[in-house]
Amino acid sequence: MIRAFHADGFAAEIGEHVMPMRKFALVKDRIVARGLPALVQEPAPATDEQLLRVHTREYLDAIRTGQPRALAESQKFPWSPGLAASVRLTNGAVIAAVSAALDEGVACALASGYHHAHADHGEGFCTFNGLVVALEEAWANERIERALIIDLDLHYGNGTASLLATRGHFHALSIYGSWYEKNQASADVTTTRAEDTENARSVAVPNGADGAAYLALIREALGEAIERVRPDLLLYQAGADPYREDPYSTLDLGLEDLAARDAFVFETARAAKLPIAWVLAGGYTKDLAKVVEVHANTFAEAARAFR
Repeated sequence: MIRAFHADGFAAEIGEHVMPMRKFALVKDRIVARGLPALVQEPAPATDEQLLRVHTREYLDAIRTGQPRALAESQKFPWSPGLAASVRLTNGAVIAAVSAALDEGVACALASGYHHAHADHGEGFCTFNGLVVALEEAWANERIERALIIDLDLHYGNGTASLLATRGHFHALSIYGSWYEKNQASADVTTTRAEDTENARSVAVPNGADGAAYLALIREALGEAIERVRPDLLLYQAGADPYREDPYSTLDLGLEDLAARDAFVFETARAAKLPIAWVLAGGYTKDLAKVVEVHANTFAEAARAFR
């Protein structure tokens, strides 16, 4: 069984929104309906102590109180007490998934919204950067010395890169088809992109790339990153938004291509004997059932690799 962390409280009431929070429960239900080997557990919410390792007190207070409102809504969600509670739960889920993966080899958090969050504000539907929060918790407890974030969301993980600038023990590999900066996405990945650093590397996927081209880039970059970083843990952000029907996607990828991507990541982790935790990411396709299937397929490929 693979531990999958989920709570009904993940889905704050935010009204009609491009980011459908109801998908978290739908993904959990689909995994169960397909008979996949999930042990669904509810996580504890992230604490102030855990969040303050990464985020400023002023930002935490804004999310807690809703004031100043511009900061509390910097991630592009309408603020409410329910939202403040939900983002602590989703970050707690990543902390729990990392801990479970270190114990058991593989685990997941059935939630999203992390890689655009900076220390002092949110961006792009990301409030707190649960990726870095979870790694900091594992590092503080002396469970890891080095870790590699594998970010395969459609968008560049700009918040994660900013946070890693002062964290040389963590590394990120972002393979993206849409640039993201200052809370704005751009399909221009040829002339606008990040300067790579020692611990934040990126690969831009050309517009219109098909499954074969996409997987070739991932194969080359992931192998090099693992060899260079020699991590104790992989933390995988499995994006649904590279899917060709996603309104933001610049790529020509079907469900089978994203499943092949996931299979490669999990098989690579198992072959390297590296524990791996993963989270959901992205997914704005009008037919929500297809987004749910992308995420359920990720679970299926993890179960196949670690059977």
